[in-house]
Amino acid sequence: MDTITYLKNFVRDRNVASITPTSAIGVKKVCSKIDFHKPSVIVEYGPGTGVFSNYLLKNMGTGSRLILIERNKNFDLILKRKIHDPRVVIVNDSAENVLDTLRACQEYEADYVLSGIPFLLLSDEMKHRILYNTHRALKKGGKFLAYQTCFQTDNALKNRLWQYFPKVQSKYELLNIPPLRIYEAVK
Repeated sequence: MDTITYLKNFVRDRNVASITPTSAIGVKKVCSKIDFHKPSVIVEYGPGTGVFSNYLLKNMGTGSRLILIERNKNFDLILKRKIHDPRVVIVNDSAENVLDTLRACQEYEADYVLSGIPFLLLSDEMKHRILYNTHRALKKGGKFLAYQTCFQTDNALKNRLWQYFPKVQSKYELLNIPPLRIYEAVK
């Protein structure tokens, strides 16, 4: 069902990154960079149908908060129907407005920001606004965890991350369709 939903939205919305949700292995690999033992504020850009969101909710403690920023109205409605957890806030907006979203949620810094939005398809100005505001939204030591299709060149995201973050690493996860390139940028 999720794959059909993704495919329909992929065709209609160029901001949808994939025709399928991320695999369980891909989700675990990205989320392995999160310390679930302490209360955290986690922001997720483009949660789609909630594959990452569900994993995060199963693993984060009661003192944590999950803020989902979904631009696609269809996915936003799906998330609002599926997720009923007091730790979650779902916002239909763009990732570039993360600072406004945090303030509206009475949070001022995030420990982690996860993103599957397709940076390859964004304008240079939009990439700048999202990365600049993401850096500002993170607390010192906070992490921006982005997952993209592995076919992207360093110019699509990695080189841009270096402009905002002092520490950037990337790894591949081949056990996903399509294979992923996972970025970890630390403030």
